[in-house]
Amino acid sequence: MFDSSGDAVTEIASPAPRRYLDAAIEILQRVASEESPALAEAGDRIAEQIAGGARLFAFGCGHSALAVQEIVYRAGGLMLVNPLLAPGLDGMTVRPATLTSQLERLSGYGPALVDTSPVRSGDVLIVVSLSGRNAMPVQTARRARELGATVLAVTSSSYADVPTRDESGERLVDVSDIVLDTKVPKGDALLSADGVPQPFGPASGVTAAAVLHALVAAIIDGLLARDITPPVFLSANLDGGSEWNEKHLAEHHDRIFYLD
Repeated sequence: MFDSSGDAVTEIASPAPRRYLDAAIEILQRVASEESPALAEAGDRIAEQIAGGARLFAFGCGHSALAVQEIVYRAGGLMLVNPLLAPGLDGMTVRPATLTSQLERLSGYGPALVDTSPVRSGDVLIVVSLSGRNAMPVQTARRARELGATVLAVTSSSYADVPTRDESGERLVDVSDIVLDTKVPKGDALLSADGVPQPFGPASGVTAAAVLHALVAAIIDGLLARDITPPVFLSANLDGGSEWNEKHLAEHHDRIFYLD
């Protein structure tokens, strides 16, 4: 489906839904085969820091923020994941939508966001950015690291040769302690067809969400290995779920910032 660089898109004579699903599965299989050791190591490292008192945060811009929100306040998810939300970049809520592309290139916004957040030395910040080239994710990660937090990047190595837009010349991978590769091709889209001049069928949302859920599972594994019972959400749509969640959220209130 991809050429040796991982960037090219080939057309297959089958219905578009099947082509898209096959291409997405191919990427996820690459992640499973190539990134599983890194995911396990990252989860264990974060679990070690949580055991030592760290708080856990996650950040992304626009569609990357939507991937972050996949692991926040989620049935089957870890209660300790706090979203770091930037107004105008916390999903696709701003109008015009094109403003998100300008805001994620804005110098100075990232440090201001971190400085007004609860992030402190010893904490962990996950930063999701497909390209890892824009000022907002780069500067957010850099500032958190300057404060003494551990930064984990979820990004794609296919953008390694794309110039950064940050004035420092650094990319997200340059200011991160841990890097997880989503394997998404440059340009995001997976499919091509006659009559459509550009590729279509984006992969980054599916893949980033899968990597983040796998990371959370690895963190839970790491906590269990340390004889710590992970606080995991029970679905509120199951009988007793709301009561369970209320009890355990209260027990961990000092590490949870999304309820205020």
